[in-house]
Amino acid sequence: MVDGMEYLTEVKTLAPGDIVRGRVTKVEDKQVLVDVGYKVDGILPIRELSNVHVEKPSDVVQVGDEVDVKVLKVNDEADELIVSKRAVDAERAWERLERARETGEILEARVADVVKGGLVVDVGVRGFVPASHVERHFVKDFSDYKGRTLRLKVLELDREKNKAVLSHKAVLEEEDERRKQEVFSRLKPGDVLEGTVQRLTDFGAFVDVGGVDGLVHVSEIAWHHVDKPADVLQEGQRVTVQVLKLDPEAGRISLSIKATQPSPWERAGETIRPGDVREGVVKRLVSFGAFVELLPGVEGLVHISQIANRHIATPHEVLKEGETVKVKVLDVNIPERRISLSIRALQEADRPLDRRERQEYMGGGFNLTLGDVIGDQLRKLK
Repeated sequence: MVDGMEYLTEVKTLAPGDIVRGRVTKVEDKQVLVDVGYKVDGILPIRELSNVHVEKPSDVVQVGDEVDVKVLKVNDEADELIVSKRAVDAERAWERLERARETGEILEARVADVVKGGLVVDVGVRGFVPASHVERHFVKDFSDYKGRTLRLKVLELDREKNKAVLSHKAVLEEEDERRKQEVFSRLKPGDVLEGTVQRLTDFGAFVDVGGVDGLVHVSEIAWHHVDKPADVLQEGQRVTVQVLKLDPEAGRISLSIKATQPSPWERAGETIRPGDVREGVVKRLVSFGAFVELLPGVEGLVHISQIANRHIATPHEVLKEGETVKVKVLDVNIPERRISLSIRALQEADRPLDRRERQEYMGGGFNLTLGDVIGDQLRKLK
């Protein structure tokens, strides 16, 4: 017994329906001759070779191959024997497909043709893979899939209608889920590892950390301000990342590149002091002031009230991005990564301020002391 069907090894007489094993003796353009132990070779027409379209018999069998065939017609008077490989393949295929559907077994099949809406695969019978089930991502052109072997899971079977629907996407998703579980089981926040940039978006970069993509938000790419991830990263680039957060239920991993690099704010805490006068580059102008870079990755804020010794409606009236300016350091807060700066303080260093100016000055980040108040009153008495 083979696959539930009995084979005849010493055939003297044959009848339609018999299943026998034979050896291919000749491959022609439209048919194949098979020696099944009968007085003449069986004729295997090209249409009976496979359940999918066959261009030429040599694509399926070669001389010397052993094949199992089903007897379709016997004509002793004309010494004619017609056999079918397709019928045997179909019987076995349906049994195998039904088992695979029940067990979730993954099947391998060759893509026989590309048709409208998907792929035709040879699973012993004509199987169909819808376009939406070929890959996890959208595929515009399937022409290069012909001849490829895909791993498939059975989605739907209808033997009476000769319908078998399969999915390659389901296999990929199942494997991806296993990889995710394995990665989440071994990673923990704080881990530092190597990864590969897979995809860049406006809000960050997706990095492969062992079969699972984690997100490096644009704010976590570098210590300096990054407008677009594509400005500093490339797809395929190897990067060192630190795990910030894991969310197994959502399948999300938050990563950071800058966390693996020395913080420029550490250096800033050692070298920048209140009262210092430094040069910096205007990096960004906003409605409330200007951000000036003092060190690579370290920016301080010049509040709009500290830009000029006169009233201005917007920073753009006085400054432009990329301009180099001198600033005075008013306050340094390293834990919160904030530095308050003033351009106005340098402009007014040589003249005293009246009470109104001091109040405006205080609005820009200065604290009004008792000494300031007494000094102001003394000047008025003089």
